[in-house]
Amino acid sequence: MAAKPATPETGKKSNVSKDELLKYYREMLLIRRFEEKAGQLYGMGLIGGFCHLYIGQEAVVVGLEACTKEGDKRVTSYRDHGHMLACGMDANGVMAELTGREGGYSRGKGGSMHMFSREKHFYGGHGIVGAQVPIGAGLAFADKYKGNDNVTFTYFGDGAANQGQVYETYNMAELWDLPVIFVIENNGYAMGTSVKRSTKSTSLYGRGLAYGIPGEQVDGMDVLAVKAAGEKAVAHCRAGKGPYILEMMTYRYRGHSMSDPAKYRTREEVEKMKAEKDAIEHVRDLLLGAGLANEDELKAIDKQIKDVVNASAEFAKESPEPSTAELYTDIYA
Repeated sequence: MAAKPATPETGKKSNVSKDELLKYYREMLLIRRFEEKAGQLYGMGLIGGFCHLYIGQEAVVVGLEACTKEGDKRVTSYRDHGHMLACGMDANGVMAELTGREGGYSRGKGGSMHMFSREKHFYGGHGIVGAQVPIGAGLAFADKYKGNDNVTFTYFGDGAANQGQVYETYNMAELWDLPVIFVIENNGYAMGTSVKRSTKSTSLYGRGLAYGIPGEQVDGMDVLAVKAAGEKAVAHCRAGKGPYILEMMTYRYRGHSMSDPAKYRTREEVEKMKAEKDAIEHVRDLLLGAGLANEDELKAIDKQIKDVVNASAEFAKESPEPSTAELYTDIYA
C-alpha cells in the first residue's frame, strides 16, 4: 500500500490510499468538465429549458458515493447532473437527455431535471423545490419494510430547507426509524438570497434536533471530510438507529441556473473560494504534495476526462430527437 499523503492543513496522515485519491480526483474532474461542456451546449442552444450546473460542489456527491453499497438509493433536486455521474450513470446517456435526444436516460423527454436510472438506483432529479425529500423517506420506508440494510441519500439545498414538507418528513422519518440520510447541500445562496438573510438558525442540520434526529455540519469542499462524515451517517442508518442529517457547507461557482447572472455576490468572493477552497485542487495538492502523482499524470487524466465528455457531446448531437409516438408513452391514459 502506498504511503499516506499528508494534508496541507494539518500535516497529519490521512487514511486514504493513492488509488482512492486518484479515483476521487477523476470523478470530481468528470463532473466539472461535463458541466462545463453542458454550459457550452446550453449557450449554443442545444440544451433547452432550465439547466443548473454543479460546478464547485463536486466533493459532496463524490465523497458520499464513496460510502455506498449496491442497493443504496439516491434522490435529489434539479442540480442533479453531478449526482448522476457520481453514481455511475453513463455520460453519453446523461448528455443526450440534456439535449432532448432519444439516446437519453428518459428518451429525451425529461431533460436536465427529470431523468432516472433504476439500474443505478437513481430516482431523480426533481423540479419542485423540496418535493424529493418525502420521496426519499418513502424509498427508505420500502427498504425498512423489506428488512434489508440499504440506505437512501436524500439531497436538498439550503433554500429547500425552509419548505414545510421537509419537517413533516423529518417527523415521520424519526417516528419510523427510517434509514434515510438527509443531505443539505448548503451553497449559501438558495436561488439568490443569502442564508444569512433568510434564516436566523445558526445551522440547518440543527433543526433536526427538535425531532430527535442527530446530525452535523461538514466541510463540503473537502472530499475526505465528506467521506468520513458519510461513513458515520451510513453506520448510524444501517444499525437501525433511524435518520441522520448532514449539512454540507459547499459553494457553487456559477449562478443558480444558466439564466442567473449572480449579481447578489461579488466576483472577488467567487474567485477567493476558487483559490482557497476548490475541492479538486485540494486533492490535486494532496497527490502532488505526497509524491503520489506528478503533473504529467494529472494532465493525462484531464485529457482522458475531456475525451469522455467530448464524446458524450458528439453522441448527443448524433442521437435523433424522440419520435412523435413518444408523446403517448409513459402516461396513465
